[in-house]
Amino acid sequence: MITYKEKLSLLGDMIELSKVDGQLHDREYEFIKMVAEELKVRAADFEELFSIPNELLVFKSEFKRIEHFYRLALLSHCDNHHHDREHEFMYQLGLKLGLNPFSIKRVLHEIEKSPTRMIEADLLFGIFKEQHN
Repeated sequence: MITYKEKLSLLGDMIELSKVDGQLHDREYEFIKMVAEELKVRAADFEELFSIPNELLVFKSEFKRIEHFYRLALLSHCDNHHHDREHEFMYQLGLKLGLNPFSIKRVLHEIEKSPTRMIEADLLFGIFKEQHN
């Protein structure tokens, strides 16, 4: 279970990513709001995140870091507008999370080529597991 502070950091990362292209699209806002509700974040705290700087928290668990990276990757495609700045943001964030650079690139590539812009969990975790060998 993640702490409330970690939940706010996750949402802050999502908000930061959604603003990279200079515009917060309605679909992005709704997606982030849905995640906030799922995480049981108070509505006032959620709205406040749009006006304060975000502090990146790195999860200790690699599983949680991969999950966080993938959520952000989904968000970057939910508005049907994928910008180079979003791709670069995702890559840099993955590095800050301590993820393998080759795995980051491969996951982003797999998402790009998927017609649904989603990949199976086995493939996602398999990509990161390959780099451990």
